[in-house]
Amino acid sequence: MKRLNVTFPALAFIFSSFAQAATVEPEYVDHTKLGHKHSEAQLKEMHEHAPDKAKHKNEEEHQEDAGHEHEKSEVEPSEGEEHEQEGAVRLTSTQMRLANVRVSTLTKRSYQSQLYAPGEIKANGYSSYVLSPRVDSIVVKRHATLGQHIKAGAPLVTLFSADVASAQTTYRLTKAEWQRVQKMGKGTVSEKRMLTAKAEFEVAHSQLVAFGLSKQAIAESASIPAKKLGEYTLYAGTSGAILSDSFSQGQRVDAGIELMLIADESLLWVEAQLSANQVIEIAKGAIAKVKVNQRSYPATVIQEAHTIDQVTRSRVVRLSVQNGQHVLHPGMFSDVYFSFSTDQKVLAVPEQALLRNPDGDWAVFVQDEDGELISTEVELGQKFADFREIKGLTEGTKVVTEGAFFVASEQAKGGFDPHNH
Repeated sequence: MKRLNVTFPALAFIFSSFAQAATVEPEYVDHTKLGHKHSEAQLKEMHEHAPDKAKHKNEEEHQEDAGHEHEKSEVEPSEGEEHEQEGAVRLTSTQMRLANVRVSTLTKRSYQSQLYAPGEIKANGYSSYVLSPRVDSIVVKRHATLGQHIKAGAPLVTLFSADVASAQTTYRLTKAEWQRVQKMGKGTVSEKRMLTAKAEFEVAHSQLVAFGLSKQAIAESASIPAKKLGEYTLYAGTSGAILSDSFSQGQRVDAGIELMLIADESLLWVEAQLSANQVIEIAKGAIAKVKVNQRSYPATVIQEAHTIDQVTRSRVVRLSVQNGQHVLHPGMFSDVYFSFSTDQKVLAVPEQALLRNPDGDWAVFVQDEDGELISTEVELGQKFADFREIKGLTEGTKVVTEGAFFVASEQAKGGFDPHNH
């Protein structure tokens, strides 16, 4: 057998020729040449009806194509309709119940707006008592300790002062002289001498009072042993708890230095620091909320400073808070919330209903007439405790007030395209 050398281009030409011959339909067929026996009338009729059949076939194909196009237009939505439904979420009643999704109708109401300010618990300065020596002294003995609750008049600390010892000595001498002159009488002693003795005694007595000695201590100064001269005891001027005692026994203390601070903790102060730029009038007697360690306490505004702190650049609003259980203590930090009523009714939603949209703007989910939830941009207004005023929606609009995070997650899943189309 002889082998044929046929190239690939030649094979491709041959196959394409066969394919073209198979697909081309002859426009006219001579049946006489094919060996079919037809009469002259039959051949004439066949040639007359051939164009009509071709035309009828073309019309059927055209109608079929038109039907497919019409069906396709009904199934596929237009670009505008697809854009309108983009971002909408439809949930079943079971999904909403399980996810605790709640839809509420917006209605205008009056709310309480809030103003936040950091604060600090302070001792009541009007009922506190600072214990301090009135003359340079040395601490001899303490009679009370830090945190101890004491009554007014209780002994707190015993001190020694050389100035007090000198004053007590002078007091003893002038008192003895005044008593001797009084016994001698006006007939024996001149009036000038009597007045002088009386004045010297009164000055010595006043000196001991100025040093802080009690009436009993002054009275005992005339009869106490010499080794006890100069010792004196300071007493509590009010009932309360000892909040500080910054001294040690044997320590030398200067006049005026604070030894102890005593305060009645049943009524404390709260000093709120407001920004100097906040031009807000807070009326005396207004009620505020003080929050300390996740617990809230009612407080009353009692004073407002009219000067700005040069260090913190803030102004102080002072409040009083009841502390019958002695839970609060001076030095504790607090959060202060002032409440103000709105002048007119506004639309507001819970803070949990607000979410950020992909553009970073605030939005809420609005339910349309078909029950779909659509993310709608809103503008925020005043803050009312756990609510926030919104603008951009009308009264009567249905909004998701609970479970907005779940709706947002469903929206994110619906908008996810694994092919990044």
